[in-house]
Amino acid sequence: MAELSTVARPYAEALFASAKNDPAGLAAWSDAVNELAQLSNMKDVREAMSDPQLERKTKEDVFLGLLKTSLSQPMRNFVDLLIENDRLLLLPQIAEQFEALRNRNDGTAQAEITSAFEMSEAQVQELIAGLEKKFGVKLKPVVTVDPSLIGGVRVTVGDQVLDTSVQAQLSRLRDTLAAH
Repeated sequence: MAELSTVARPYAEALFASAKNDPAGLAAWSDAVNELAQLSNMKDVREAMSDPQLERKTKEDVFLGLLKTSLSQPMRNFVDLLIENDRLLLLPQIAEQFEALRNRNDGTAQAEITSAFEMSEAQVQELIAGLEKKFGVKLKPVVTVDPSLIGGVRVTVGDQVLDTSVQAQLSRLRDTLAAH
């Protein structure tokens, strides 16, 4: 994955530079690049876009034809560039890096919260308030449920992980016992 991220980085940075200067705003570009990433991540689309027998123009027409919304001309040009350079399947990594650049620009970060149980909006907001003090940035929560955690939460902000799950505590206890 690190290799794909390295290849995707210049595309994400170029896209972000274009988006910053567009009156449509970063949110519109973010929505568009996320839709493109979701589409390119579909198995059938990946197979079609990887077909060496399809011409570049055909790939572009098929791909853009599958979108729910119409794209601005700069975004269409971006898709054309990705197809021309055989990089269309990097869209998920490009979208991820675009969001990271947008968050950095906004002074925010994404907090990926994984909980053993469904959390209420009040619980999420209380957790985010505490985490914002710890990390020193405004956080955007993305909450998922994973029953295998048994209890507690695991929070990932950038490359930092705060794991208070029962599963993690049991793993630490197992490692401690195995070391003796």
